[in-house]
Amino acid sequence: MVVDNTFASPYFQQPLKLGADIVVHSTTKYINGHSDAIGAAGYVVAYGVAADNLRLGRIVVADCVNPLASTRAAWRAVAKRAGVALVDVEVICSDVSEHRRRVESHISDIAGLPTPTWSEVTAREYECWAEEHVVIDTAHASVEAGVVKLHALLLARERAVR
Repeated sequence: MVVDNTFASPYFQQPLKLGADIVVHSTTKYINGHSDAIGAAGYVVAYGVAADNLRLGRIVVADCVNPLASTRAAWRAVAKRAGVALVDVEVICSDVSEHRRRVESHISDIAGLPTPTWSEVTAREYECWAEEHVVIDTAHASVEAGVVKLHALLLARERAVR
């Protein structure tokens, strides 16, 4: 299993302990912070790494910010070309006050990397999902509860396919 460990730092998210074979930590986050100056190149590299590992028969989990329909479509294309199933998961915080509290109280885990302000977060471009996907709402649930919910949904999908 290959995991693109983009969203959370290695301190908080440790895929190797969960059975991953390879972990790719986000170079864009460490080189460029939470900005998008590297642009599409980071996604293109991630698509290539995922495709290579799918060809090797590995499970790929891409943990990344996908605010645009075009990036989500590209991940679906990678899965389709590899002939594997794809499960899109959108993690949200539906409680605006809680979301704002989390943003404003977040402390960067990378020395010198400023965290985005609430106004920067709300100003970011975001395209609503039109395709089928799983939604995990973290507003009033723990990370563990979200993982349990996602695991149950994935097991149910696997059973339905058999």
